[in-house]
Amino acid sequence: MAQVIGFIGLGIMGRPMAKNLLKAGYPLVVHSRSRGPVDEIARAGAKVGSSPQDVAAQSDVLITMLPNSPEVELVALGRGGIIEGARPGLLFVDMSTISPIVSKKVGEALAAKSVKMLDAPVSGGEKGAVDGALSIMVGGDKAVFDAVLPIFQAMGRRPGSTAS
Repeated sequence: MAQVIGFIGLGIMGRPMAKNLLKAGYPLVVHSRSRGPVDEIARAGAKVGSSPQDVAAQSDVLITMLPNSPEVELVALGRGGIIEGARPGLLFVDMSTISPIVSKKVGEALAAKSVKMLDAPVSGGEKGAVDGALSIMVGGDKAVFDAVLPIFQAMGRRPGSTAS
């Protein structure tokens, strides 16, 4: 059975990225602030999570695509956040473009719950997201990168790694 992917943040970039994961055959659980995109992705075949915590509890790999650092920190570490639903072994991939300080803080907090994180911001804009042609710049553990690579390939053409 394919890994269940959680996806939080269905905005201009996240919505087409989530659609590409569904097209690639991944089971998807989604959550976003706005109900419209959630309903649209649910109609395409995704399950709906009631909160970031709920999405984390149902996922093997969890992706966030959020506007900025404070939102990533809140969704990951706040009340009802990813950290409250995370199980050991969850792979967390933040594809938002955020401060390295916040990325490190989130990664360290999740590591305490045996969650491994990749920082994977993207380039290519909405067209790249729709076309599944994003450039993905990945930082983190090489073994985690290798595990997530097929998922990246559903969203981008050239996943690059600074993994060690």
